[in-house]
Amino acid sequence: MEIKELIKKNRSYRRFFQNERINENQLKNWVDNARLGASGRNAQSMKYKIIFREDECLKVFKTCKWAGYLSDWDGPIDGEQASAYIIVCNDEEISKNYFCDDGIAIQNILLSAVESGFGGCVVKAFDVKKIKELFNLTDNIHPIEIIALGKPKEQVVICEMENNKIEYYRDENQIHYVPKRKLEDIII
Repeated sequence: MEIKELIKKNRSYRRFFQNERINENQLKNWVDNARLGASGRNAQSMKYKIIFREDECLKVFKTCKWAGYLSDWDGPIDGEQASAYIIVCNDEEISKNYFCDDGIAIQNILLSAVESGFGGCVVKAFDVKKIKELFNLTDNIHPIEIIALGKPKEQVVICEMENNKIEYYRDENQIHYVPKRKLEDIII
């Protein structure tokens, strides 16, 4: 698949076929692709906690907030939750400033997931303290984002932005729409 097609398919999926599991080796492979990406100053301070067991996935799920623009939706129901998570952390013993390393790493992970027939969603709204407690993360390991991963159960469509409305939305058929600015509007 060409890179542009991978990018188009790499949407923020929030509903998954929960019974379609992702194994530990697949997750490690995706993290390896993150490891191979660029790093500010080549510090390489990103660390990753891989979660794939069902009981641990449920614990992570309970710490997350889902889809701020969908105020009438509390998040995926049982059966539609992620089948794996990767907790992206910064090791502050290596560097307190991770620059944009998290974004580079996450994009590599998500593109790897899409190429493998899966998808994901970056979750920034989660209970950091609870995650640290649940997984006994040391003081120097600071969770930054959580990537929810699974086999997508929803259709996500890129659409043209109208009247500068950036909010994503779902229609009556639960198709998820993501407005994008036109190319000519972003090139200076």
